[in-house]
Amino acid sequence: MSESGKTVRSLETALPDPVEAGNVLYDPSLDRLREFSSHLETTTEFGSPSYVSDERSRNADRTKNAVDDEFGPADYARVEEAVEAASEREMVCVDRRMGRHPDHSYVCRLLVTKEYARIALAWSKLFEPVESGDADGADAAPDPDFVTVQVPDADETAIRVLPDEGVTAVLGSDYTGEAKKSFLRLFMYYAKQQGGLGLHAGSKRVRLRDDAGDLKEVGQAFLGLSATGKSTLTAHGLWLDEELGEEATMLQDDVCALRPDGAIAGSEGNGLYVKTIGLDADEQPAMHDAVTDESAVLENVDVADDGTVDFDSDRHTSNGRAVIEREQLSSAGEDIDLDGVDQIFFITRNPVMPPVAKLTPEEAAAAFMLGESVQTSAGDPSKAGESIRVVGTNPFIVGSKGEEGNRFRDLVADLDVDCFVLNTGDLGGRDVGVEESVTLLREIARGTVEWTDDEATGMTVPSEVPGMDVSEYDAAANVANLDEKLAKLRTERRTHLRTFEELDDDIEDAVY
Repeated sequence: MSESGKTVRSLETALPDPVEAGNVLYDPSLDRLREFSSHLETTTEFGSPSYVSDERSRNADRTKNAVDDEFGPADYARVEEAVEAASEREMVCVDRRMGRHPDHSYVCRLLVTKEYARIALAWSKLFEPVESGDADGADAAPDPDFVTVQVPDADETAIRVLPDEGVTAVLGSDYTGEAKKSFLRLFMYYAKQQGGLGLHAGSKRVRLRDDAGDLKEVGQAFLGLSATGKSTLTAHGLWLDEELGEEATMLQDDVCALRPDGAIAGSEGNGLYVKTIGLDADEQPAMHDAVTDESAVLENVDVADDGTVDFDSDRHTSNGRAVIEREQLSSAGEDIDLDGVDQIFFITRNPVMPPVAKLTPEEAAAAFMLGESVQTSAGDPSKAGESIRVVGTNPFIVGSKGEEGNRFRDLVADLDVDCFVLNTGDLGGRDVGVEESVTLLREIARGTVEWTDDEATGMTVPSEVPGMDVSEYDAAANVANLDEKLAKLRTERRTHLRTFEELDDDIEDAVY
Protein backbone atom coordinates (compact mmCIF):
# COMPACT_ATOMS: atom_id res chain seq x y z
CA MET A 1 0.00 0.00 0.00
CA SER A 2 1.41 3.39 -0.97
CA GLU A 3 1.48 6.38 1.39
CA SER A 4 -1.53 7.97 -0.35
CA GLY A 5 -3.68 5.03 0.71
CA LYS A 6 -4.31 3.33 -2.63
CA THR A 7 -2.50 0.77 -4.70
CA VAL A 8 -2.81 -1.03 -8.00
CA ARG A 9 -5.11 -3.61 -6.45
CA SER A 10 -6.41 -5.99 -9.09
CA LEU A 11 -3.23 -6.14 -11.14
CA GLU A 12 -0.54 -5.91 -8.49
CA THR A 13 0.30 -9.59 -8.75
CA ALA A 14 0.04 -9.74 -12.54
CA LEU A 15 2.46 -6.92 -13.20
CA PRO A 16 6.13 -7.82 -12.74
CA ASP A 17 8.17 -6.70 -9.76
CA PRO A 18 10.56 -4.39 -11.64
CA VAL A 19 13.48 -5.15 -9.33
CA GLU A 20 13.13 -8.93 -9.50
CA ALA A 21 11.87 -9.45 -13.06
CA GLY A 22 14.58 -10.54 -15.49
CA ASN A 23 12.96 -8.80 -18.45
CA VAL A 24 12.75 -5.37 -16.79
CA LEU A 25 15.48 -2.76 -16.52
CA TYR A 26 14.47 -0.81 -13.44
CA ASP A 27 15.29 2.84 -12.93
CA PRO A 28 18.01 3.23 -15.58
CA SER A 29 19.76 6.60 -15.73
CA LEU A 30 18.67 9.26 -18.19
CA ASP A 31 21.87 8.66 -20.13
CA ARG A 32 21.06 4.95 -20.47
CA LEU A 33 17.49 5.67 -21.54
CA ARG A 34 18.87 7.93 -24.26
CA GLU A 35 21.39 5.25 -25.25
CA PHE A 36 18.64 2.62 -25.61
CA SER A 37 16.90 4.80 -28.22
CA SER A 38 20.03 6.05 -29.97
CA HIS A 39 18.84 4.38 -33.20
CA LEU A 40 15.83 6.73 -33.20
CA GLU A 41 17.70 9.93 -32.33
CA THR A 42 18.75 12.92 -34.39
CA THR A 43 21.00 15.06 -32.24
CA THR A 44 20.20 18.75 -32.46
CA GLU A 45 22.62 21.62 -32.86
CA PHE A 46 22.12 22.22 -29.13
CA GLY A 47 23.25 18.73 -28.18
CA SER A 48 19.76 17.58 -27.20
CA PRO A 49 18.05 14.46 -28.52
CA SER A 50 15.25 14.75 -31.07
CA TYR A 51 12.86 12.03 -32.15
CA VAL A 52 10.05 11.60 -34.67
CA SER A 53 7.13 9.45 -33.56
CA ASP A 54 4.74 7.51 -35.77
CA GLU A 55 1.79 8.91 -33.83
CA ARG A 56 1.83 12.71 -33.77
CA SER A 57 -1.04 13.37 -31.34
CA ARG A 58 -3.23 11.67 -28.75
CA ASN A 59 -5.72 9.03 -29.91
CA ALA A 60 -8.79 10.40 -28.15
CA ASP A 61 -11.14 8.40 -30.36
CA ARG A 62 -9.40 5.17 -29.33
CA THR A 63 -9.39 5.90 -25.61
CA LYS A 64 -11.90 4.32 -23.23
CA ASN A 65 -12.16 4.33 -19.45
CA ALA A 66 -14.07 1.92 -17.23
CA VAL A 67 -16.08 4.68 -15.53
CA ASP A 68 -17.68 6.41 -18.53
CA ASP A 69 -17.54 3.88 -21.34
CA GLU A 70 -19.00 0.46 -21.95
CA PHE A 71 -16.04 -1.64 -20.90
CA GLY A 72 -16.42 -5.22 -22.04
CA PRO A 73 -14.25 -8.32 -22.41
CA ALA A 74 -12.48 -6.91 -25.47
CA ASP A 75 -11.41 -3.85 -23.49
CA TYR A 76 -10.11 -5.89 -20.56
CA ALA A 77 -8.30 -8.02 -23.11
CA ARG A 78 -6.39 -4.91 -24.24
CA VAL A 79 -5.31 -4.35 -20.62
CA GLU A 80 -4.27 -7.99 -20.33
CA GLU A 81 -2.27 -7.64 -23.55
CA ALA A 82 -0.29 -4.80 -21.99
CA VAL A 83 0.24 -6.75 -18.76
CA GLU A 84 1.49 -9.77 -20.73
CA ALA A 85 3.90 -7.56 -22.65
CA ALA A 86 5.21 -6.15 -19.38
CA SER A 87 5.92 -9.69 -18.22
CA GLU A 88 7.40 -11.07 -21.43
CA ARG A 89 8.94 -8.23 -23.47
CA GLU A 90 12.20 -6.44 -22.66
CA MET A 91 10.99 -3.36 -20.77
CA VAL A 92 12.34 -0.30 -19.03
CA CYS A 93 10.60 0.84 -15.86
CA VAL A 94 10.79 4.27 -14.27
CA ASP A 95 9.12 5.53 -11.09
CA ARG A 96 8.43 9.20 -10.54
CA ARG A 97 6.40 11.33 -8.11
CA MET A 98 3.52 13.42 -9.44
CA GLY A 99 2.59 16.40 -7.27
CA ARG A 100 4.00 17.68 -3.98
CA HIS A 101 0.86 18.57 -2.04
CA PRO A 102 0.74 16.41 1.12
CA ASP A 103 -2.81 15.30 0.30
CA HIS A 104 -2.44 15.07 -3.45
CA SER A 105 0.82 13.41 -4.43
CA TYR A 106 1.27 10.04 -6.15
CA VAL A 107 3.96 7.52 -7.05
CA CYS A 108 3.73 6.83 -10.80
CA ARG A 109 5.25 3.88 -12.64
CA LEU A 110 5.84 3.80 -16.40
CA LEU A 111 6.71 0.54 -18.14
CA VAL A 112 7.60 0.85 -21.82
CA THR A 113 9.27 -1.51 -24.28
CA LYS A 114 13.03 -0.96 -24.28
CA GLU A 115 13.24 -0.04 -27.95
CA TYR A 116 11.09 3.02 -27.17
CA ALA A 117 12.98 4.07 -24.06
CA ARG A 118 12.94 7.62 -25.47
CA ILE A 119 9.35 7.86 -24.15
CA ALA A 120 10.58 7.06 -20.65
CA LEU A 121 13.43 9.55 -21.10
CA ALA A 122 11.09 12.42 -21.91
CA TRP A 123 8.48 11.41 -19.33
CA SER A 124 11.11 11.09 -16.59
CA LYS A 125 12.09 14.72 -17.06
CA LEU A 126 8.53 15.90 -16.30
CA PHE A 127 8.18 14.45 -12.81
CA GLU A 128 10.43 14.30 -9.78
CA PRO A 129 12.37 11.25 -8.59
CA VAL A 130 10.74 9.13 -5.91
CA GLU A 131 12.30 9.46 -2.47
CA SER A 132 14.07 6.37 -1.18
CA GLY A 133 11.76 6.32 1.86
CA ASP A 134 8.81 5.38 -0.36
CA ALA A 135 10.14 1.82 -0.75
CA ASP A 136 9.79 -0.95 1.86
CA GLY A 137 13.48 -1.77 1.70
CA ALA A 138 16.76 -0.55 0.32
CA ASP A 139 16.54 -2.83 -2.72
CA ALA A 140 12.77 -2.67 -3.15
CA ALA A 141 10.75 -0.54 -5.53
CA PRO A 142 8.06 1.69 -4.05
CA ASP A 143 4.41 0.66 -4.24
CA PRO A 144 2.95 2.67 -7.11
CA ASP A 145 -0.35 4.53 -7.00
CA PHE A 146 -0.64 4.62 -10.79
CA VAL A 147 0.85 2.37 -13.47
CA THR A 148 0.98 2.86 -17.22
CA VAL A 149 2.20 0.14 -19.57
CA GLN A 150 3.03 1.46 -23.04
CA VAL A 151 3.62 -0.93 -25.94
CA PRO A 152 4.09 1.25 -29.03
CA ASP A 153 4.48 -1.59 -31.51
CA ALA A 154 1.24 -3.37 -30.59
CA ASP A 155 -0.86 -4.38 -33.59
CA GLU A 156 -3.92 -2.35 -32.55
CA THR A 157 -3.99 1.23 -31.28
CA ALA A 158 -5.98 1.31 -28.06
CA ILE A 159 -5.76 3.26 -24.81
CA ARG A 160 -7.67 1.63 -21.97
CA VAL A 161 -7.99 3.20 -18.51
CA LEU A 162 -9.02 1.58 -15.23
CA PRO A 163 -9.35 4.72 -13.06
CA ASP A 164 -10.17 3.02 -9.76
CA GLU A 165 -7.29 0.59 -10.16
CA GLY A 166 -4.92 3.35 -11.31
CA VAL A 167 -3.92 1.41 -14.43
CA THR A 168 -3.60 2.58 -18.04
CA ALA A 169 -2.69 0.46 -21.05
CA VAL A 170 -1.31 2.33 -24.06
CA LEU A 171 -1.11 0.09 -27.10
CA GLY A 172 -0.01 1.00 -30.61
CA SER A 173 1.08 4.58 -29.87
CA ASP A 174 4.63 5.88 -29.53
CA TYR A 175 3.51 9.45 -28.69
CA THR A 176 4.99 10.73 -25.42
CA GLY A 177 1.82 12.70 -24.71
CA GLU A 178 -0.11 9.47 -24.14
CA ALA A 179 2.21 8.53 -21.29
CA LYS A 180 2.09 11.99 -19.76
CA LYS A 181 -1.69 12.32 -19.89
CA SER A 182 -2.28 8.80 -18.60
CA PHE A 183 -1.06 9.95 -15.20
CA LEU A 184 -2.44 13.49 -15.28
CA ARG A 185 -5.90 12.09 -16.12
CA LEU A 186 -5.83 10.15 -12.84
CA PHE A 187 -4.40 13.12 -10.93
CA MET A 188 -7.54 15.06 -11.88
CA TYR A 189 -9.88 12.15 -11.20
CA TYR A 190 -8.64 11.75 -7.64
CA ALA A 191 -8.83 15.51 -7.03
CA LYS A 192 -12.57 15.20 -7.58
CA GLN A 193 -12.80 12.29 -5.16
CA GLN A 194 -11.33 14.60 -2.50
CA GLY A 195 -13.96 17.33 -2.98
CA GLY A 196 -11.91 19.45 -5.36
CA LEU A 197 -11.65 19.55 -9.11
CA GLY A 198 -8.95 18.66 -11.59
CA LEU A 199 -8.21 21.45 -14.05
CA HIS A 200 -6.53 21.44 -17.44
CA ALA A 201 -4.94 24.72 -16.45
CA GLY A 202 -1.80 26.71 -15.90
CA SER A 203 -1.16 28.54 -12.63
CA LYS A 204 1.00 31.48 -11.64
CA ARG A 205 1.73 33.68 -8.65
CA VAL A 206 1.87 37.42 -9.28
CA ARG A 207 3.37 39.92 -6.84
CA LEU A 208 2.76 43.56 -7.79
CA ARG A 209 1.88 47.03 -6.59
CA ASP A 210 -1.82 47.81 -6.52
CA ASP A 211 -3.29 51.20 -7.42
CA ALA A 212 -2.50 52.38 -3.85
CA GLY A 213 1.15 51.40 -4.24
CA ASP A 214 0.96 48.48 -1.83
CA LEU A 215 2.63 45.17 -2.72
CA LYS A 216 0.13 42.34 -2.97
CA GLU A 217 0.05 38.72 -4.14
CA VAL A 218 -2.47 37.40 -6.64
CA GLY A 219 -2.98 33.79 -7.66
CA GLN A 220 -4.07 33.24 -11.26
CA ALA A 221 -5.18 30.13 -13.17
CA PHE A 222 -5.68 29.73 -16.91
CA LEU A 223 -7.97 27.17 -18.53
CA GLY A 224 -7.52 26.61 -22.24
CA LEU A 225 -7.06 23.97 -24.88
CA SER A 226 -3.65 23.38 -26.41
CA ALA A 227 -2.37 26.22 -28.62
CA THR A 228 -4.73 28.88 -27.25
CA GLY A 229 -1.93 30.71 -25.44
CA LYS A 230 -2.28 28.98 -22.06
CA SER A 231 1.41 28.16 -21.68
CA THR A 232 2.49 31.52 -23.11
CA LEU A 233 0.38 33.55 -20.69
CA THR A 234 1.13 31.32 -17.72
CA ALA A 235 4.86 31.72 -18.29
CA HIS A 236 4.81 35.41 -19.21
CA GLY A 237 6.46 37.87 -16.82
CA LEU A 238 3.70 40.49 -17.43
CA TRP A 239 6.35 43.21 -17.89
CA LEU A 240 6.42 43.96 -14.18
CA ASP A 241 8.88 46.25 -12.42
CA GLU A 242 11.36 44.07 -10.56
CA GLU A 243 12.94 47.10 -8.91
CA LEU A 244 9.64 47.65 -7.09
CA GLY A 245 9.62 44.04 -5.92
CA GLU A 246 7.16 42.93 -8.57
CA GLU A 247 7.36 39.50 -10.18
CA ALA A 248 5.26 36.90 -11.97
CA THR A 249 6.13 33.25 -11.38
CA MET A 250 4.89 30.31 -13.41
CA LEU A 251 3.97 27.38 -11.18
CA GLN A 252 2.27 24.95 -13.61
CA ASP A 253 1.40 25.11 -17.29
CA ASP A 254 -0.87 22.11 -17.91
CA VAL A 255 -2.73 20.25 -15.14
CA CYS A 256 -3.59 21.33 -11.60
CA ALA A 257 -6.06 20.44 -8.86
CA LEU A 258 -8.32 23.09 -7.32
CA ARG A 259 -8.78 22.05 -3.72
CA PRO A 260 -11.72 22.94 -1.45
CA ASP A 261 -9.56 25.36 0.56
CA GLY A 262 -8.67 27.37 -2.56
CA ALA A 263 -5.17 25.97 -2.97
CA ILE A 264 -4.14 24.79 -6.42
CA ALA A 265 -1.96 21.68 -6.29
CA GLY A 266 0.53 21.27 -9.10
CA SER A 267 1.31 17.99 -10.82
CA GLU A 268 4.59 18.26 -12.76
CA GLY A 269 7.48 19.17 -10.52
CA ASN A 270 10.45 18.78 -12.82
CA GLY A 271 9.53 19.74 -16.38
CA LEU A 272 7.02 20.95 -18.94
CA TYR A 273 5.77 19.53 -22.24
CA VAL A 274 5.50 22.55 -24.53
CA LYS A 275 4.54 23.21 -28.14
CA THR A 276 7.37 24.46 -30.32
CA ILE A 277 5.74 25.52 -33.59
CA GLY A 278 6.58 29.16 -34.29
CA LEU A 279 8.77 29.46 -31.19
CA ASP A 280 10.55 32.80 -31.46
CA ALA A 281 13.44 34.03 -29.32
CA ASP A 282 12.20 37.63 -29.37
CA GLU A 283 8.56 36.90 -28.48
CA GLN A 284 9.22 34.11 -25.95
CA PRO A 285 12.86 34.44 -24.86
CA ALA A 286 12.54 32.39 -21.66
CA MET A 287 10.76 29.52 -23.40
CA HIS A 288 13.20 29.63 -26.33
CA ASP A 289 16.17 29.43 -23.97
CA ALA A 290 14.75 26.36 -22.24
CA VAL A 291 13.82 24.55 -25.46
CA THR A 292 17.27 25.16 -26.97
CA ASP A 293 19.10 23.95 -23.87
CA GLU A 294 20.87 20.60 -24.18
CA SER A 295 18.67 19.20 -21.40
CA ALA A 296 15.53 19.38 -23.56
CA VAL A 297 14.01 16.45 -25.45
CA LEU A 298 12.40 17.31 -28.80
CA GLU A 299 9.61 15.32 -30.44
CA ASN A 300 8.32 15.79 -34.00
CA VAL A 301 10.27 19.02 -34.52
CA ASP A 302 11.92 19.58 -37.90
CA VAL A 303 15.59 18.77 -37.28
CA ALA A 304 17.94 18.39 -40.25
CA ASP A 305 20.52 15.64 -40.45
CA ASP A 306 23.21 18.14 -39.37
CA GLY A 307 21.16 19.07 -36.27
CA THR A 308 19.75 22.38 -37.51
CA VAL A 309 16.36 23.03 -35.87
CA ASP A 310 13.51 24.83 -37.64
CA PHE A 311 10.74 25.76 -35.22
CA ASP A 312 8.68 27.37 -37.99
CA SER A 313 8.42 24.19 -40.00
CA ASP A 314 5.52 21.77 -39.75
CA ARG A 315 7.24 19.11 -41.84
CA HIS A 316 6.32 16.39 -39.35
CA THR A 317 3.33 18.09 -37.73
CA SER A 318 2.28 21.46 -36.34
CA ASN A 319 2.14 19.66 -32.98
CA GLY A 320 5.91 19.63 -32.47
CA ARG A 321 6.83 19.31 -28.79
CA ALA A 322 9.68 19.67 -26.36
CA VAL A 323 10.13 18.47 -22.81
CA ILE A 324 11.99 21.19 -20.96
CA GLU A 325 13.31 21.29 -17.42
CA ARG A 326 11.81 23.83 -15.04
CA GLU A 327 15.22 24.97 -13.86
CA GLN A 328 16.01 26.06 -17.42
CA LEU A 329 12.89 28.26 -17.64
CA SER A 330 13.60 31.61 -16.01
CA SER A 331 9.91 32.35 -15.39
CA ALA A 332 9.34 29.10 -13.48
CA GLY A 333 9.53 29.20 -9.70
CA GLU A 334 10.66 26.50 -7.30
CA ASP A 335 7.09 25.99 -6.07
CA ILE A 336 4.45 24.13 -8.05
CA ASP A 337 1.56 24.68 -5.62
CA LEU A 338 -0.43 27.91 -5.33
CA ASP A 339 -1.57 28.71 -1.79
CA GLY A 340 -4.77 30.36 -2.99
CA VAL A 341 -6.37 31.28 -6.31
CA ASP A 342 -7.90 34.73 -6.77
CA GLN A 343 -8.58 34.87 -10.50
CA ILE A 344 -9.47 32.25 -13.11
CA PHE A 345 -9.33 32.95 -16.85
CA PHE A 346 -11.03 30.93 -19.56
CA ILE A 347 -9.02 31.32 -22.74
CA THR A 348 -10.99 31.26 -25.98
CA ARG A 349 -10.55 32.28 -29.60
CA ASN A 350 -14.10 33.29 -30.42
CA PRO A 351 -14.23 36.23 -32.89
CA VAL A 352 -17.36 37.77 -31.38
CA MET A 353 -16.01 37.83 -27.82
CA PRO A 354 -14.39 40.99 -26.36
CA PRO A 355 -10.73 40.72 -25.31
CA VAL A 356 -11.90 40.08 -21.73
CA ALA A 357 -15.19 39.93 -19.84
CA LYS A 358 -15.94 39.43 -16.16
CA LEU A 359 -18.25 36.55 -15.19
CA THR A 360 -20.57 35.69 -12.31
CA PRO A 361 -20.06 32.26 -10.69
CA GLU A 362 -22.95 30.88 -12.75
CA GLU A 363 -21.61 32.42 -15.96
CA ALA A 364 -18.17 31.07 -15.09
CA ALA A 365 -19.63 27.59 -14.67
CA ALA A 366 -21.35 27.99 -18.06
CA ALA A 367 -17.99 29.03 -19.55
CA PHE A 368 -16.43 25.97 -17.90
CA MET A 369 -19.06 23.70 -19.46
CA LEU A 370 -18.83 25.38 -22.88
CA GLY A 371 -15.03 25.20 -23.09
CA GLU A 372 -15.08 27.14 -26.32
CA SER A 373 -12.03 27.36 -28.52
CA VAL A 374 -10.68 26.09 -31.81
CA GLN A 375 -9.43 22.60 -32.53
CA THR A 376 -5.65 22.28 -32.56
CA SER A 377 -3.14 19.80 -33.91
CA ALA A 378 -2.60 18.46 -30.39
CA GLY A 379 -6.13 17.06 -30.39
CA ASP A 380 -7.15 16.21 -33.96
CA PRO A 381 -4.79 17.58 -36.63
CA SER A 382 -7.33 16.88 -39.38
CA LYS A 383 -9.76 19.35 -37.77
CA ALA A 384 -7.27 22.04 -36.73
CA GLY A 385 -8.84 25.50 -36.90
CA GLU A 386 -12.44 24.32 -36.51
CA SER A 387 -14.65 25.51 -33.65
CA ILE A 388 -14.71 23.15 -30.72
CA ARG A 389 -16.35 22.84 -27.29
CA VAL A 390 -14.69 20.74 -24.60
CA VAL A 391 -16.00 20.80 -21.02
CA GLY A 392 -13.45 22.54 -18.82
CA THR A 393 -11.24 22.75 -21.92
CA ASN A 394 -10.27 19.37 -20.52
CA PRO A 395 -10.39 16.27 -22.77
CA PHE A 396 -9.40 14.05 -19.81
CA ILE A 397 -12.43 14.24 -17.51
CA VAL A 398 -13.43 10.94 -15.92
CA GLY A 399 -16.97 10.87 -14.55
CA SER A 400 -20.03 13.10 -14.94
CA LYS A 401 -19.30 16.30 -16.84
CA GLY A 402 -22.43 17.99 -15.49
CA GLU A 403 -21.32 17.35 -11.94
CA GLU A 404 -17.97 18.93 -12.82
CA GLY A 405 -19.78 22.15 -13.78
CA ASN A 406 -21.80 22.17 -10.57
CA ARG A 407 -18.65 21.56 -8.54
CA PHE A 408 -16.82 24.38 -10.32
CA ARG A 409 -19.64 26.87 -9.61
CA ASP A 410 -19.73 25.88 -5.94
CA LEU A 411 -15.98 26.15 -5.50
CA VAL A 412 -15.52 29.57 -7.13
CA ALA A 413 -18.57 30.94 -5.30
CA ASP A 414 -17.46 29.62 -1.89
CA LEU A 415 -13.89 30.79 -2.43
CA ASP A 416 -14.95 34.18 -3.89
CA VAL A 417 -12.79 33.71 -6.99
CA ASP A 418 -13.08 36.30 -9.78
CA CYS A 419 -13.59 34.64 -13.16
CA PHE A 420 -13.06 36.00 -16.67
CA VAL A 421 -13.25 34.89 -20.28
CA LEU A 422 -10.19 35.99 -22.24
CA ASN A 423 -10.17 36.11 -26.04
CA THR A 424 -6.63 35.57 -27.40
CA GLY A 425 -7.72 35.37 -31.03
CA ASP A 426 -9.43 38.25 -32.77
CA LEU A 427 -12.56 40.38 -32.46
CA GLY A 428 -14.24 40.70 -35.83
CA GLY A 429 -10.85 40.51 -37.53
CA ARG A 430 -9.05 42.85 -35.11
CA ASP A 431 -6.19 40.86 -33.61
CA VAL A 432 -5.96 40.47 -29.85
CA GLY A 433 -2.23 39.95 -29.47
CA VAL A 434 0.04 38.90 -26.64
CA GLU A 435 0.66 42.55 -25.74
CA GLU A 436 -3.05 43.22 -25.25
CA SER A 437 -3.66 40.01 -23.30
CA VAL A 438 -0.67 40.58 -21.03
CA THR A 439 -1.73 44.17 -20.36
CA LEU A 440 -5.18 42.98 -19.36
CA LEU A 441 -3.83 40.26 -17.08
CA ARG A 442 -1.43 42.65 -15.37
CA GLU A 443 -3.97 45.40 -14.78
CA ILE A 444 -6.70 43.00 -13.65
CA ALA A 445 -4.24 41.60 -11.12
CA ARG A 446 -3.29 45.12 -10.08
CA GLY A 447 -6.95 46.09 -9.65
CA THR A 448 -6.82 49.13 -11.94
CA VAL A 449 -9.39 48.01 -14.54
CA GLU A 450 -12.73 49.82 -14.54
CA TRP A 451 -15.71 47.73 -15.64
CA THR A 452 -19.00 48.49 -17.34
CA ASP A 453 -22.03 46.60 -18.61
CA ASP A 454 -21.81 46.52 -22.40
CA GLU A 455 -25.24 46.97 -23.96
CA ALA A 456 -24.22 45.38 -27.27
CA THR A 457 -23.01 42.08 -25.82
CA GLY A 458 -24.73 42.05 -22.44
CA MET A 459 -21.35 41.31 -20.85
CA THR A 460 -19.29 43.07 -18.19
CA VAL A 461 -16.28 44.48 -20.04
CA PRO A 462 -13.49 46.98 -19.32
CA SER A 463 -14.21 50.67 -19.80
CA GLU A 464 -10.71 51.82 -18.78
CA VAL A 465 -7.44 49.88 -18.78
CA PRO A 466 -4.10 51.60 -18.06
CA GLY A 467 -1.78 51.19 -21.03
CA MET A 468 -4.48 50.06 -23.46
CA ASP A 469 -7.11 51.83 -25.54
CA VAL A 470 -10.01 49.44 -25.00
CA SER A 471 -12.31 51.54 -27.18
CA GLU A 472 -10.54 49.97 -30.17
CA TYR A 473 -12.05 46.65 -29.13
CA ASP A 474 -15.69 47.67 -28.97
CA ALA A 475 -17.63 44.62 -30.16
CA ALA A 476 -20.38 46.58 -31.90
CA ALA A 477 -17.82 48.58 -33.88
CA ASN A 478 -15.74 45.58 -34.92
CA VAL A 479 -18.18 42.75 -35.58
CA ALA A 480 -20.59 43.00 -38.51
CA ASN A 481 -24.11 41.73 -37.76
CA LEU A 482 -23.18 41.35 -34.09
CA ASP A 483 -26.75 40.86 -32.84
CA GLU A 484 -27.38 38.08 -35.32
CA LYS A 485 -24.11 36.31 -34.55
CA LEU A 486 -24.60 36.57 -30.78
CA ALA A 487 -28.16 35.24 -31.03
CA LYS A 488 -26.95 32.25 -33.03
CA LEU A 489 -24.06 31.69 -30.62
CA ARG A 490 -26.31 31.79 -27.55
CA THR A 491 -28.74 29.34 -29.12
CA GLU A 492 -25.87 26.96 -29.80
CA ARG A 493 -24.61 27.40 -26.25
CA ARG A 494 -27.99 26.69 -24.67
CA THR A 495 -28.41 23.62 -26.84
CA HIS A 496 -24.98 22.41 -25.79
CA LEU A 497 -25.58 22.94 -22.07
CA ARG A 498 -28.89 21.07 -22.20
CA THR A 499 -27.03 17.89 -23.18
CA PHE A 500 -25.68 17.55 -19.62
CA GLU A 501 -28.43 16.00 -17.52
CA GLU A 502 -26.71 16.53 -14.16
CA LEU A 503 -26.00 20.22 -14.79
CA ASP A 504 -28.02 22.58 -12.57
CA ASP A 505 -30.59 24.85 -14.18
CA ASP A 506 -29.01 28.10 -12.95
CA ILE A 507 -25.90 27.27 -14.97
CA GLU A 508 -27.94 26.45 -18.07
CA ASP A 509 -29.71 29.81 -17.68
CA ALA A 510 -26.44 31.75 -17.33
CA VAL A 511 -25.51 31.73 -21.03
CA TYR A 512 -23.70 34.98 -21.81
